[in-house]
Amino acid sequence: MKRIVIMGATSGLGNEVARLCIGAGWRIGAAGRNAEALRALRAMAPEQVEIETIDVTQEEAPQRLETLINRLGGMDIYFHTSGIGKRNTDLWPEIELATLRTNGEGFVRMVTAAFGWFRSRGGGHIAVISSVAGTRGLGSAPAYSATKRMQNTYIDALAQLARLEQLPIHFTDIRPGFVATPLLAGDDYPLLMQPGPTAKRIFRAIRRCKRRTVIDRRYAVLVFLWRLIPQWLWERLPVRKK
Repeated sequence: MKRIVIMGATSGLGNEVARLCIGAGWRIGAAGRNAEALRALRAMAPEQVEIETIDVTQEEAPQRLETLINRLGGMDIYFHTSGIGKRNTDLWPEIELATLRTNGEGFVRMVTAAFGWFRSRGGGHIAVISSVAGTRGLGSAPAYSATKRMQNTYIDALAQLARLEQLPIHFTDIRPGFVATPLLAGDDYPLLMQPGPTAKRIFRAIRRCKRRTVIDRRYAVLVFLWRLIPQWLWERLPVRKK
């Protein structure tokens, strides 16, 4: 029976994937900031789900992760889906800095903790949700797109480190397009995908241990086209303020 820790299991895609894991009979260590949502998830399958309240921006988060892993009886997969993002063309500092703390500092804090745990035990699987937003700098959400690019590069670096150390640690970088989750509530984004079908594709990528995947095909084409646009032209593309 697989044992997966899901960081950010309280809402959105993390919660959807947790439900799929329950259906597959996996053991789940569910973590997030919303204790009530965690208890509701555990109530669905008390024999399969262990929970721990964890805020990735706090220094004690790795210790709480260790507690959750011990309660789960070990960890085969660490799945990081915790993140925030907001359209911020006015560049409000509190929004940009909060995004950096969660998607940058919090991401590094937890992924390195998972890497260290797998390193000490001879291997494992780290899967993360980044975003197609990391492909190019988006003027509507500067900190969000920048931190997602950082996550892509960080996972690439850890994958190289694992190979250098001859560690069987596998990585899955999942890059969804815009999904209709609470993360995008109140914003009008094109090509919005629904959480249910998106979570199924994510779960499939994790089960198959895919190294990198863009969800879905429309966004795979979009990302391909984005990369072909010269920088001078990209900077002149119109950005919607609201």
